[in-house]
Amino acid sequence: MRPAILLLSGGLDSATAGALVRKRFRLHALSFRYGQRHAVEIRAARRVARSLGIRDHRVMSLDLAAWGGSALTDRRIAVPRNRRIGPGVPVTYVPARNTVFLALAAAFAESIGAKNIVVGFNVLDYSGYPDCRPRFLRAFERVLAAGTKAGKGWRIHAPLIRMTKAQIIRAGAAAGLDFSITHSCYDPDRRGRACGTCDSCVIRRRGFREAGVKDPTVYG
Repeated sequence: MRPAILLLSGGLDSATAGALVRKRFRLHALSFRYGQRHAVEIRAARRVARSLGIRDHRVMSLDLAAWGGSALTDRRIAVPRNRRIGPGVPVTYVPARNTVFLALAAAFAESIGAKNIVVGFNVLDYSGYPDCRPRFLRAFERVLAAGTKAGKGWRIHAPLIRMTKAQIIRAGAAAGLDFSITHSCYDPDRRGRACGTCDSCVIRRRGFREAGVKDPTVYG
């Protein structure tokens, strides 16, 4: 099978994306410890990688907290809770995070002769992030074609891009994904339990309810 890099956060979406394409690609996973307050997701990413049979799982350390600008990397900015999720970019957006992550995934890919990157980005049930949109991914493919030795032929696969959270959960369940090993919360407690009230938890809980699938998440 062709090699591909899976951007694996440990969350429900990236885990589902990996589960959906694992029979098409030989997956190599890449996760980031970037100064996020919810670093418990790294442990979840390791569990998911093992569950998907991914032998090559790299965890890179970055310091996106050096300049903050997001509730996920700056503890002086409160994580919104129980808000009505609507238009606009929320304070949980990390400046240019996906641009940075995709660039590093491409470097990893090029080093092993791969031109495929798999992401769990979603444009329907997202929280307003501009770097989760299809046009961003297509533009980034053009950047890679113009700026890498590998040249043309790059493909960023986003199998969940137009799914609702309920559809994602149904797809993951059909693919045999164990949702209990994933983590989505932006601000878990010291024991790693999900808060249940941040945007990510609200969207996750609603998705399980609408999908008619039991939510295995432990909330604090």
